[in-house]
Amino acid sequence: MRLTAGPLTAVFTPALGMTGVSLCYRGGEYLALPGGLDRLRAGHSGGLPLLAPWANRLSAWRYRAAGRTVDLAGLPLHVDDNGLPIHGLLLGRSSWSVEDVRVVRGTARLRASTVVDAPAFPFAHRIEVAVTAGETALRIDTSVVPTARRAVPISFGWHPYLRLPGDEPRSRWRLRLPARRRLITDGLGIPNGAVEREPAENRSIGRRTLDAGYALSRSRRLAIESDGGRSVEVACGSGYSFAQVWVPPRRPFVALEPMTAPTNALVTGEHLSVTEPFTASFALVFDGSPSAPEVPVDNGD
Repeated sequence: MRLTAGPLTAVFTPALGMTGVSLCYRGGEYLALPGGLDRLRAGHSGGLPLLAPWANRLSAWRYRAAGRTVDLAGLPLHVDDNGLPIHGLLLGRSSWSVEDVRVVRGTARLRASTVVDAPAFPFAHRIEVAVTAGETALRIDTSVVPTARRAVPISFGWHPYLRLPGDEPRSRWRLRLPARRRLITDGLGIPNGAVEREPAENRSIGRRTLDAGYALSRSRRLAIESDGGRSVEVACGSGYSFAQVWVPPRRPFVALEPMTAPTNALVTGEHLSVTEPFTASFALVFDGSPSAPEVPVDNGD
């Protein structure tokens, strides 16, 4: 599904997990798709995927949420390099239904949904994703709508694989992050309960690598920028109180990942549980443009 608004064109694939596979602005591509569509078909992440019902990894193969104990043992789940379940159930899933596509006053909109009720997450709900492309920004609204009496834990996120067009190497890109609290992790990437305050920064990536989770404060804007004037900013609304920042070694992209809960929230209980619809929104804003009126994002002020 291709959405075009002025100089911005976004392509999403409902048949492959409702994943964004291209974001072109003024002729430049801002999404990385390592492994191409075949990687998505195999159930791996790339481009702009939704991670649900949980983002990132869990520390155990059993959790208790919303009054119910869930045993994951023996279920066909994606795992990380340490064998821990990671990134939920929807990567590459073909069960999305396109509800609406339209152009309204210069913006292009796509709405799609899928139903979740599985042994690994037995909390019946519908996920609705609305994508709105404006001339300078792309907004994504993600809603969880409970479809039974049981409350639904909220622990989803998105995983944008972001790049900047042009010949400037990643080492010369700048990483811009707001003041935040880093969630200190153990050797398996699981938060251990300790936090460390970090000030706002805007500096070159250089040889740095990073894979860190953060609790966000009042400002919820994270970005990569180049000296050539190219940039992409992730502007998180109030539904996204956490973010993961991944700068892997020797890869030409950076992931700035809005999350509704911290890593391992289903195990620790650090999440909301809702009986009414819940919506979280974020926008990708290009080349230093202000958030366009047609894609406003609440920054939690």
